[in-house]
Amino acid sequence: MVKIGIVDDEALARKVLEEYCSKIDNFELVFSSGNSLEFVNFIQQNEVDLVFLDIEMPELNGMEILRSMIRPPKVILTTAYSEYALESYNYGVVDYLLKPIKLERFLKAINKVSTSKIAEPKENKKKAELQIKHDGLPINVPFKSIQYIQSFGNYLKIFTDSRMYLISETLIKITTLLPENFQRTHKSYIINLNRITKATRTHLLIENNKVPVSSMYKVIVFEKLEVLAKL
Repeated sequence: MVKIGIVDDEALARKVLEEYCSKIDNFELVFSSGNSLEFVNFIQQNEVDLVFLDIEMPELNGMEILRSMIRPPKVILTTAYSEYALESYNYGVVDYLLKPIKLERFLKAINKVSTSKIAEPKENKKKAELQIKHDGLPINVPFKSIQYIQSFGNYLKIFTDSRMYLISETLIKITTLLPENFQRTHKSYIINLNRITKATRTHLLIENNKVPVSSMYKVIVFEKLEVLAKL
């Protein structure tokens, strides 16, 4: 699970982010408050992987919190003001969201978190194969042979050109191991965009296999397809 924190003194802004996060599989909200000092105390004793951090807050603002943390978690800044954008990137923030935050912009931000890897080293992305354990044995599966991945309870089904592998893993974790041509299309699916043979408004097809596209991911999916088409 990816442990999420929300720090924003606007109750409505917190509610919006809480609702968005609740839609993401394997996001676990462990902190949500408008009190920045509460967050500083919380993070000293608890693990947080990703924080949505407001800038303009009483007592301690978001930039002051960023400056004070020696080993900060991944941070996505949320604010109604744009003047801190340049400075914020000096602290390695993942993204900078301007309020009011739209769902599609939120999704773009968390997609950047996947590619920046919450838990995995960067070397994994340079590999040509996905390392998995199947029936207790290590197996290397070439990325190019993977058509799509489906969540199946506490397991994942990895569909390749030759067979299906059933492994014990989560979508959010395996996303950190995949190259950028793999994209979440649905709460339960990841697809290899390079393998798509046909696209409709609700599904992507790889040969005779249909992969659903939910409204939540539609904008990101079709934007990526447009970029790939131009390469």
